[in-house]
Amino acid sequence: MHVIHPSKHIIGSKNNSLKGKKIILCITGSSAAFKCPEIARELMKRGAEVQVAMSQSAQQIISAKLMEWATGNKVICEITGEIEHITLLETADLVLVAPTTANTLSKIANGVSDTVVTLIVSSALGLKIPVVIVPAMHKSLYQNPLLQMNMKTLKQMGVDVIYPRIEEDKAKIAETIEIVERVKEKLLKNKKTMEKELNVLITAGPTREYLDEIRYLTNPSSGKMGFTLAEEAVKRGFYVKLIHGPTHLKPPEKADSEEAVTTGEMYDKVLRNLKKKPFNVVILAAAPLDFGFKEKIKGKIPSNKKVFPTELVSLPKISDEIRKVARNIFFVGFKAEYNVSKSELIERAYRKLRKAKMNLIIANDVSKKDSGFSSDFNEVYIIDEKKKVIEVPLKPKKEVAEKIFDVIMKKIQG
Repeated sequence: MHVIHPSKHIIGSKNNSLKGKKIILCITGSSAAFKCPEIARELMKRGAEVQVAMSQSAQQIISAKLMEWATGNKVICEITGEIEHITLLETADLVLVAPTTANTLSKIANGVSDTVVTLIVSSALGLKIPVVIVPAMHKSLYQNPLLQMNMKTLKQMGVDVIYPRIEEDKAKIAETIEIVERVKEKLLKNKKTMEKELNVLITAGPTREYLDEIRYLTNPSSGKMGFTLAEEAVKRGFYVKLIHGPTHLKPPEKADSEEAVTTGEMYDKVLRNLKKKPFNVVILAAAPLDFGFKEKIKGKIPSNKKVFPTELVSLPKISDEIRKVARNIFFVGFKAEYNVSKSELIERAYRKLRKAKMNLIIANDVSKKDSGFSSDFNEVYIIDEKKKVIEVPLKPKKEVAEKIFDVIMKKIQG
């Protein structure tokens, strides 16, 4: 009976953005090697299988047993008659050299293959397997013109370099989260699937309905969930149209964004874009107002005015129009409720899904602490047409966005 190493139970515990990917983590003799268990396990938590190879110098910094514990796999410390530098790479998706010393970086750039690590990387380059290096060394070594030239050579060869943080006269290894995100980006960029062809329209943030020229009705939506979804879509190589309400957030650099202040403006821009371009996916993550003032008063209402007539009227619902202009689009909506039971939240969201003919709806209770509007975290339920519910417990919105796109892609491809 095959027994799974206990450390492998964490695989996919955060999300499955790296599911099915095999990453060779090559460790060299930098003091930053102490970060490697954390790097390996963060990759595993996103679904990756991690195999470690260590140079002799690296084994003097941290032990191979520690890395075996971290990954659940035997560590490659030498090349034997099993020609590990070939057999390992037969199923590898990416080679990550973290940390990379000045010595190893220069050897790789000049084709020297005298250690386990340099031999694996040389073979990977020959097989055109993606390679990512993460330099970590003293500042003086990093600034050496020869090292900079070698790093430039590697970049010209298609090797990704994750630059160090210059602190305390040291070129310190990049933060673990940055390494993980760059690995994901590299793998997704090289993934030859239909994902590259997708056009995604996303709405985000609040809208405003003006009473006079300076006073308006709005809600606490910050736009963080929608902007994070846009960032995730950009990382996956999609074309992204982001239509957002007034917010202090900066749109992703590669997203095509435009602002819509009122619900009417957002309504018009969403429908105009859907008619103009063939989108594959629309995600209505914005929180446009359902009501507005019947009449906008010109100028500014005097502050000493005690009573004045005003009336609220219903505003057009964007979700009700999507199927009229984009019948075959994959349609994802959001449903925010306040202080309701789980069953009621799901029921109300599902009714909205059915009414608007959505493929998925994301439901959340914004009354919960540290969740929803303005928070960096969210707790949601992903509901499909068959009322199947995927519960996503409280997580950073970045991880919630990854999960939502994982579900979307599985639905589209399946």
